[in-house]
This record gives sequence, C-alpha cells and structure tokens, in this order.
Amino acid sequence: MKKLITSESVTEGHPDKICDQISDAILDECLSQDPNSRVAIECLVKSNNLVIAGELTTKANLNIEDIARTTLRDIGYTKLKYGIDADSCKITTIIEQQSPDISQGVTEGEGLHKEQGAGDQGMMYGYATDETEELMPLSIYLAHKLTKKLSELRKNNTIPYLRPDGKAQVSVEYDHSKPKRVDTIIISTQHDEEIEYEALKEDVIEHIIKPVCKKYIDENTKFLVNPTGKFIIGGPEGDAGVTGRKIIVDTYGGIGRHGGGAFSGKDPSKVDRSGAYATRHIAKSLVANKICKKCEVGISYAIGVAEPVSIFVDSFGTSELSEDELIELIKENFRLKPAEIISQFDLKKPIYKKTAAYGHFSNQELPWEKIKKISNYSLKG
Repeated sequence: MKKLITSESVTEGHPDKICDQISDAILDECLSQDPNSRVAIECLVKSNNLVIAGELTTKANLNIEDIARTTLRDIGYTKLKYGIDADSCKITTIIEQQSPDISQGVTEGEGLHKEQGAGDQGMMYGYATDETEELMPLSIYLAHKLTKKLSELRKNNTIPYLRPDGKAQVSVEYDHSKPKRVDTIIISTQHDEEIEYEALKEDVIEHIIKPVCKKYIDENTKFLVNPTGKFIIGGPEGDAGVTGRKIIVDTYGGIGRHGGGAFSGKDPSKVDRSGAYATRHIAKSLVANKICKKCEVGISYAIGVAEPVSIFVDSFGTSELSEDELIELIKENFRLKPAEIISQFDLKKPIYKKTAAYGHFSNQELPWEKIKKISNYSLKG
C-alpha cells in the first residue's frame, strides 16, 4: 500500500524562528549566570518591531535588548529591506517575576509536595523510527537538511542573493510503511530584487535540492521553487512571528502525536520542554536497541507533582513485547521525575539557542539524543 507523508521545515530567518531564537538566547544567558533561573519568555515580531514578554526570576544581570539585537544580527537581519533591522528595530519589554503560586510547586521543599514537581500539567510525546540514521522520520529529516543548506549557502555567499527567510516541504512516498522515494519538494526562499526567477530556480535545484535529496529523487520527483514567482518581501515585514508557533517543525514533522506545548524560552522546570526531551530519549533508545522499529512514548504530569500521572507507549506492532511490557521496561530503565530528567541531561546548562532552529531532535550533540544501552529487556514468561 502506497501513501504520501509530508513535513516542512523553516529557516532560522523565518519570523517565528526569529522569536524562538531570541527567547532561547535570553534563556541561555540567564542559565549561564544563574543555573536556577526560572524563565518563560515569549517574543512577537512584526516589521521593525519586537516585543519581548513573560516571566523571569533570576540573579543574572541581563541586557535583554542587546541579546535580541545580537541574535537578529547573527541570523542575517542587518538591513531593513530584509524585513527587520537589528540596529534600528524598536524593542519593547514586558517582563515580570514568576508567579509564587507556580514557584512553590517547582521548588523543592515548598508547596503540597516536597519534591520538585512539574512546572505545569500537560502531556508530552516522543517518537523515533529506524528509517534514517538520526532515527527521525525521513520527511522532516530531509526538510531540515534543505533549510540548513539554504542558510549555509546564503551565509557563505555561494548563493549571495538569498535573504534570511525561507522554508522547505518534502513529501515522501511510502510503500508498506517503508520510505521509497521523494514525490515532491517545495522550497520558498526570500531573495534580492535583481535575480531572475529561472536563475534562482536552477541554483536551488542544483546546489540545494539535488545534493541533499539525491538518494531519494527520481525522474518523476516534482520540484516547486518559489511557486508564487517571487519572494522579496519576507521576514517580519511579510509575516508576524511568535515564539512557539512552529511546534511541528520543532518535533517530528506531523508524524506522531504532539502534546501542544512549545519549547523555546522555557527553562527545564517546564515539563513541556524537559518532558518532551525525555520521551524522545526513551523512544530513540528503544529503537536503537532494536526493541522496536518505531516507537512513540507519551507521559503526562500534574503541576507541582514529581511522578508522571501516566505513561503511554506504542510500537506500532514492531516489537515482540506488549505495550504493558514496554511500559514496565520504561519504568525500570528511565527516570521521569522532573528533577531526575534535569540532572540526567544536565539541562541547567545554556544549550538551548542551538535547538531553536532546524529541530530539537536533529543535533546528535544534544544530551537527550544520546542512546541508553538496554541489555536485558525480555520480560515475557
């Protein structure tokens, strides 16, 4: 049985990703000075305006405006005609301290429960599949590779007329649950006024699409480059951006479930973030240990409570173990209290800005991407 599965990625210059990176840059600076910082920072960007709002409890000495302008500059927003200018944009900040009602639930020794509890209620899901070396779905894996390549060739001047904003979409054809080929690739990239469309299209196909996707494209693969014809007005001039709006890009490209919680701008006491990293680690470890070929793991929490309320696992029929056995395996091998997750992955370090573009589960250097060896998992009998 054949079917198409589609995922998208966006470049670091996409308006939503601008906001994610600024939020996580502020978080990183807080953690670099005060590892116990409590951070929940959101951004809104439109044209030459940036709003930074949220809750912040930290001993860090911050120049938030400087962090934001440096981040914009690093992305490539150095001219107003690109959509926003790092040096001239107006920045508004609306920041208060974390609510004491929340703080007592996530501070050890306070609140109704004396252990450090979850920073909020909610559910988180992690996914892994053996169809790529990164144990990610092929469609999101290729989409991220394309947008990374767009940024790389813009920054090293291989394609000098590119501007920061852009996105990619990849449709993969599956046959009996196995990826066989890429059916359609869409790339939309912001560009200078002077470039002719056919020249841009040829550059994108030859320098970006073919090198990244050559293993999966054939004579029937469709390439759609800037399908409106031009993409000059981009960045925050073309669209407003908001922190946390690219949660599917950040995770598995639409494959599997999502609990709905965003990641960027949140310190690791927020289980929206740390819990999602833990479930990815579990799912990836189960697949890497060949306990199943693909796997989805879900956990849920109550605010202020350390132990998960529930644990869910689905191997999609690819494991010899039952779901109940897999849950027991998870309980025996993985620690899921928020303080344990933070300690295991050393999540109080300033490692988050690097996650804010091109996916939170694609960088093999990140601690939750490390594989846990599981040597004895036969629970039957």
